Amino acid sequence: MSTHFINNRRVPGTTGETIPVIDPSDGQVFAQLARGNATDIASAVRAARAAADGGAWSRLAPVERGRLLRKLSDAILAHHDELAMLELRDCGKPVKQAKADATACARYFEYYAGACDKLHGETIPYTPGFAVMTVYEPHGVTGHIIPWNYPMQIFGRSVGGALAAGNACVVKPAEDACLSLLRIAEIAADCGFPEGALNIVTGYGHEAGQALADAAGIDHISFTGSARVGTIIAQSAAKRHVPVTLELGGKSPQIVFADANLDEALPVIVNAIIQNTGQTCSAGSRLLIEASAYERVLSLLAPRFTSLTAGPASMDLDVGPLIRQSQLDRVNGFLSEAQQTKLRIIAQGSVSAEAPSTGFYAKPTLIADVPASASLARDEVFGPVLAAMSFKDEVEAIALANGTEYGLVAGVWTENGGRALRMAKAVKAGQVFINNYGAGGGVELPFGGVKSSGYGREKGFEALYGFSVMKTVVVRHD
Repeated sequence: MSTHFINNRRVPGTTGETIPVIDPSDGQVFAQLARGNATDIASAVRAARAAADGGAWSRLAPVERGRLLRKLSDAILAHHDELAMLELRDCGKPVKQAKADATACARYFEYYAGACDKLHGETIPYTPGFAVMTVYEPHGVTGHIIPWNYPMQIFGRSVGGALAAGNACVVKPAEDACLSLLRIAEIAADCGFPEGALNIVTGYGHEAGQALADAAGIDHISFTGSARVGTIIAQSAAKRHVPVTLELGGKSPQIVFADANLDEALPVIVNAIIQNTGQTCSAGSRLLIEASAYERVLSLLAPRFTSLTAGPASMDLDVGPLIRQSQLDRVNGFLSEAQQTKLRIIAQGSVSAEAPSTGFYAKPTLIADVPASASLARDEVFGPVLAAMSFKDEVEAIALANGTEYGLVAGVWTENGGRALRMAKAVKAGQVFINNYGAGGGVELPFGGVKSSGYGREKGFEALYGFSVMKTVVVRHD
């Protein structure tokens, strides 16, 4: 697998250097990736430019683009188990999560296949003697820096929207998780995508990723990752006045009022922090509970956490391994701080006895009485750790919910309709879910954040506006 994918073919890296691919379940190397650099990125950008600037991809009618995207969606489903197994070993995802991600990736291409010929402009009433219209055109070449936590899903939501709008794409996956995307690129070529429409360069972020952000031939950049790296990407793009879409993580609250239906809320709250081993930007990592129900909710959550088991991806348990040793060290650092500051650890799950000692396993943990000022309440853990705190009324709940630098997603649990709407308006987040959370992935639902969670929107039809440019055409006919 130690090649890039450029112009519909596997291409060796220019340096011959490689990056080891490590299985998080056992910590062992099982493959090698090409270590891409600026030269490899430049080659991919040239291929994409040729496709976008008069090449076969740019000449396709929108309906034909849609048919190709639908063909790719069907092909992903045909290769569903193969792709899921690549993701399982590459990322440490349990079987059910890896399969769900493959299904979601296909769904993104299915959705955007149907949207290709529906990106309409409008006519604008103007002075007599003039006809005015707006049209949407692709940026040209879009760059996509994909994180390691959901490679297939984020590839689908980002690249799917960009291709639907008519752009040619250059993709730099995270060095921890490239295998499924390289395979999908091959599948796309087999489906008939023209040369240069979809190109993938593997490599480290500070080398290939930075080169992509700096590349003169890139017209738009989509990045999902940390706020720190997002700032670097935005600064690089700003030097060339290139627009960016940034999704930079979150510290999302689940706000539980005393009247909430706990039978419905509790399993969702648990799943929202353990899904993908908590390595989810929209993970519900803060649990805000109304004071009168605080101890009751914690007592009901405790056995749910105690029953959770982490283990190798192939065992398909509640929780898989974290992506790498450094991520495990990060999670353990938060847990150590909680112990040192004598926070109340309500419950912990376990690690399977069959889990290799060389794997990267963290016990799902529920921690109570977390001060709003604590790092556990403010910083993204990116692990299966839920921080609980209490509030006395709506005013305090809103203050706590908005009390971090992030603003990606929030959940509100209450049977009071008026309160639900008040909270939805007051909480600063890109998505607010009332008596549910995540809506099963919600391919159709615009997704993105405010504050340090980033800006711009992916998913849904809204994404097509970000991946295109509005042009105003004024015709004088008298």
